[in-house]
Amino acid sequence: MIEAETAVAKAAEGQRSAAAASSEAMASVPPQPKTVRETGLEPGLIVELVAKTMHAAGKIHLPVLTGKLRLSINVLREILDAMVGQQLVEAAWRGDSELDVHYQLTMAGKQRAAEFLARCRYAGPAPVTLQAYRDVVQRQSSRQAGAPRIGAADMAAAFAEDSIDPGVRDLLGAALQSSRSLLLYGPSGSGKSSLARKLGQLQRGLVAIPYAILVDQQIIEFHDPQLHLAPSPLQARHGENQRSVDTRWALCQRPVVHVGASLGRAMLDLRHDPAAGVFHAPPHFQANNGILVVDDLGRQDVAPADLLNRWTGPLDLGADQLTTEGGNKITVPFDATLVFATNFAPHLLLDDSSMRRIGYKIHIGALAEPAYRVLFRHQCRVARIAFDEAAYEHLVQGLHAPSGRALLASIPRELLGRIADFASFAGTSPALTVAAIEQAWISMFAGHGAGSLAPAHPPAPFGAANADPLFERI
Repeated sequence: MIEAETAVAKAAEGQRSAAAASSEAMASVPPQPKTVRETGLEPGLIVELVAKTMHAAGKIHLPVLTGKLRLSINVLREILDAMVGQQLVEAAWRGDSELDVHYQLTMAGKQRAAEFLARCRYAGPAPVTLQAYRDVVQRQSSRQAGAPRIGAADMAAAFAEDSIDPGVRDLLGAALQSSRSLLLYGPSGSGKSSLARKLGQLQRGLVAIPYAILVDQQIIEFHDPQLHLAPSPLQARHGENQRSVDTRWALCQRPVVHVGASLGRAMLDLRHDPAAGVFHAPPHFQANNGILVVDDLGRQDVAPADLLNRWTGPLDLGADQLTTEGGNKITVPFDATLVFATNFAPHLLLDDSSMRRIGYKIHIGALAEPAYRVLFRHQCRVARIAFDEAAYEHLVQGLHAPSGRALLASIPRELLGRIADFASFAGTSPALTVAAIEQAWISMFAGHGAGSLAPAHPPAPFGAANADPLFERI
């Protein structure tokens, strides 16, 4: 009875949280423009978008056109009336209602659309102005007074199955509370990347993300469905029909933008797409009102200190400088939490000055055996493989101990995944046995069998001068 009441209470609390998050996000979205003037855009730009959209579609129903351009019926009627007057557009068919109208381009309209397309092929949602974006980012900032905060109970619940040390969990919570940058460091396989992603999932509330932004008469494509995830069904339901909002903005979960070793200097600024005639936003810009995770710090073409210098100053100011075509500088908002992850020793990546610019430095190391056992049991449940005590003891005492391999958080899931692979290949159900553990281990660690696991040179502690040859490459 008590468990049922607790479940009901948690469900009710989840609904209240979803409703509050949706209401706050909806409040930050500007109202739907009812006139061209209220869009903040020049009429000529909207004419161009209408012409290009109709060029691709041929005859187009008015409600379909509003959906493609994310503009209200009233705004489009104002533009279409002008285009009809200029003999660029004509009504191809009319139904019984004012909305039931199909439009098409005239010959003059098709010629004008071809000219527009030769200059810029973008024909998506109408952009918002840079000033409108600045205002919304400021209202949605997690640094604002009264913004939802993550408490100790939230952290404990989120990391209950990760078996991380409570002290590390408290450090992570304090870092998120502060919105300051943090560095996760430790050996490869210790779970830094997974922890970084989970920190992103802990973010509360929804945010409004523009599909595109207009800057100096140039369009920046901004919304990315892979980064700017749609609200959960519960959040979306609470956000429906609360008021008429500008549909040029998408309501999304706070973004978690993840970049790794492939991050290069070209990705730190706007990238012009000559074929489409638009700019693409850099990752740190798309991470606004969310988290930017920089994995594998030290493996990029850009030096770690240069990355810090590129971002920490603008973050302190809340604004960044980006370059448009022709070398013009524009000031855009920059509001994100930076999370760096590396398996290099921090002092070999950054000097003392750079280290001081990172708010929290958190070591993510090997697990203690009891925590490793808990994690292994959890991964068995996730993989639907029955836990076997003898096989687990063989893993720890017969494989880890002789080889000197640390009890790292990534190993249980990887081993169980390989056991499932071998079983699938054999046409059998996966089972945790000593033989299965041996087979998975050998395939994972370059053929080192149970009888020949001792390394030529025992591993040194993380951060020692001779700990890992990777450290010597910096």
